[in-house]
Order: sequence, then structure tokens, then C-alpha cells
Amino acid sequence: MPGAIHAEGLVKTFGNVRALDGVDFDVPEGTVLGLLGPNGAGKTTAVRVLTTLLRPDSGRAVVAGVDVLKHPNEVRRSIGLSGQFAAVDEYLTGRENLEMVGQLYQMGARASKARAGELLERFSLADAADRTAKTYSGGMRRRLDLAAALVVSPPVMFMDEPTTGLDPRNRQALWEVIQELVAGGTTLLLTTQYLEEADHLAHDICVIDRGRVIARGSSDQLKARTGGERVEVVVHERDHIPVADQVLHALGKGETTVEEHTRKVTVPVVGGAKLLAEVIRELDSRGVEIDDIGLRRPTLDDVFISLTGHGAEEDGTDQASSGADQASTGKASSGKASKGKASAGAGKGGK
Repeated sequence: MPGAIHAEGLVKTFGNVRALDGVDFDVPEGTVLGLLGPNGAGKTTAVRVLTTLLRPDSGRAVVAGVDVLKHPNEVRRSIGLSGQFAAVDEYLTGRENLEMVGQLYQMGARASKARAGELLERFSLADAADRTAKTYSGGMRRRLDLAAALVVSPPVMFMDEPTTGLDPRNRQALWEVIQELVAGGTTLLLTTQYLEEADHLAHDICVIDRGRVIARGSSDQLKARTGGERVEVVVHERDHIPVADQVLHALGKGETTVEEHTRKVTVPVVGGAKLLAEVIRELDSRGVEIDDIGLRRPTLDDVFISLTGHGAEEDGTDQASSGADQASTGKASSGKASKGKASAGAGKGGK
């Protein structure tokens, strides 16, 4: 039985650009799927298809048990969406923005006012609640937009890179809100370029690149694909990098990685602490002074580099793929239009 969010063979093209190239995934109810990928990978296009803002060229999508293509209005009644761009009315105050969303969802004036006050406090906007949104900084607008997406708690939420532009404190606050929503039964699809965000929040991670799903699994499962532990050595002198590279290559179980600017050499290993001691002895015998040495597990960044050949926060896609998400943004209008459609649909659903 499909999960709360189900995508099957989704294809979407914009001219010669294949933004989605047969995307499949399934999100069980009450869980978080982290959709991870670089700029232009197709993450936003997938979200727009699943939230009824774009029609795929082929494939099937089901959200909250409803076919996205056959019954889009029903889907809109069951979802919340926070797009990449702050979708707030700059001529309304922060409080008025949130109260307006509540009334679109048929919450009633009193309930909308109470919920607006609660969210303004939660997102550290209470002091600016009665200022017009056009006087807000970019980060404040982003927080207001996220608050608007949470005025009601729909069974399915889509958050497209929600913490971009937030400072660490507000990012942590949003993580806490997300965890509370999911604990209450909400299903969430979260797109992100922040590896630690996917590691922290997602039950399952789907890595997408150039419009295709290239890996899927839990954080631990994906990390296991890149091998076990790694030894990292930071040498004191740049001239000692070649010697450290030789030592780690001889004692490790794979190719070494050298970062010249940080004087760091890394290699996959088997043997843990015992091998670490051997590395230290061998470097010392060759007169290599080290500033730091450690044993660590692979990170999601290691996973992404091993799968795609570039880091998750780099634009490692070709120009056409990058243009695909831009084209999807243009066709579906801006984040503001996207939010408006979703909210309007939800408001109608309450009648």
C-alpha cells in the first residue's frame, strides 16, 4: 500500500531539459523523507508536481491517498507547503499575514488570532508582529513564511529548503517544530542541501541528481555504502603531505583524499583505534609532525561525493539541469503564487 506520499516514474521536461527523469519514492505516514541534492537536481520540480503546481509529462503521484493528477483540489486540502521563496504579503503586518492564512483555512477569527500569536512567539517575531512585512529582513520574512505554513497542521507537509537563510538559532527552532509535527503524525517531505539537516531530521533519505534518484536509505545505510571508518591526518608542514599520503595509502583500504589548503589527508580504514596507533607510529618514524589526527565515520557529504563526484552544496549539475528548476519556478510562478494556490485550495476545502 502506498505511503502518505508516493511518486512513481515521474518525468517532467522543459524544452530540452529533463528536470525529472523517472523519479520514484514512497514516504510512510508519520515519517520524514529528506530529498537531498545539489542546485538544479530536480528537488523543487518534484515538490511542485506533488503539490499540484506542475503536471508531470508522465508518471503517477499520490498524496494523502489522493491521486494528484485526478483530484488536485482534494490534495490541496490535505497539504501544507513552504516554498523556497518567502510568500508573504509585504503590505500586511506579520500578525495580519498569519491571521489571513488562518481564515483562509476556515479557522475563524479568534482561533486564527490565537494561532498567529503562538507562532510569532515561536519564531521570535513577536517584537515585530505589528510591523509591515516589507520592513522585515530577509531572514525574518523567511521565518514568517515558515510560520504561515504551520498555521494549521495538515497531515502532509512539504518544505522546500526551509532553513535557507536562517541563523543557527532559528534553524534549531524550526527543527524542533518539525520534530513536534512528525511526533503528532504529520508526514513531511523535506528538500535540503544541508547534510546535517537531513542527518538530524530524516527517517529516510533520497539522493537525487540530474533528475534521477541515485540512492535511497537511512542515513546509516547510505554511510555504509561508502565504507567504514576513516583516518584523518592534518600535517604541520605542507611539504609533509606526500609522505602522509604514502603512509595512509599503505595502511588504509582505499584511495586517499588530499586537501592541500587544510593539509589534511583522509583514507578509509579497517581496524579502528588499533590502526590509528599504527598510523601515528609510522608518521613519527618518518619525521612527519601532525597537528591533528582522528578516526571518524563517513558523513553524508562523503556519501554524496562518492555517488555524484561533487559535494551536496555545490552546483555539480550541468547547465541544463540547473535551468530546469528555474524553468519550473517560472512556470508555476513564484513561491508567492505557489503558496497562494495551496492556501486558497485549503480554504475552499473547509467549506
